[in-house]
Amino acid sequence: MEQSTIDEGKTMAIISYITLIGLIVAYFMNNSKKNEFASFHIGQSLRVFILSIIIGVVVNILVSVTGMGVLSFLSYIPLVLLILGIINAVNGKAEPLPIIGTIGG
Repeated sequence: MEQSTIDEGKTMAIISYITLIGLIVAYFMNNSKKNEFASFHIGQSLRVFILSIIIGVVVNILVSVTGMGVLSFLSYIPLVLLILGIINAVNGKAEPLPIIGTIGG
């Protein structure tokens, strides 16, 4: 990937990790330009938000069934992945996120 492509898509890549609205905005902003770097990070961000929903449902079920409130710490995993994604986007890296980075892609 060329440096000019990375520089052009860096803002959209960072925005995609900031809330679900940021992901939607970045997706539509990139729809016309088709920047490869931004598309990569939009895909990574989408995976993190899907994981967040899945973990939220599973943790709520587990906590209500087992009564172990300690399991709610698992809800922080998507936050850690979002921070890693933002760091990669700021540094101009197109590296997949741990665990979920290569799923579906």
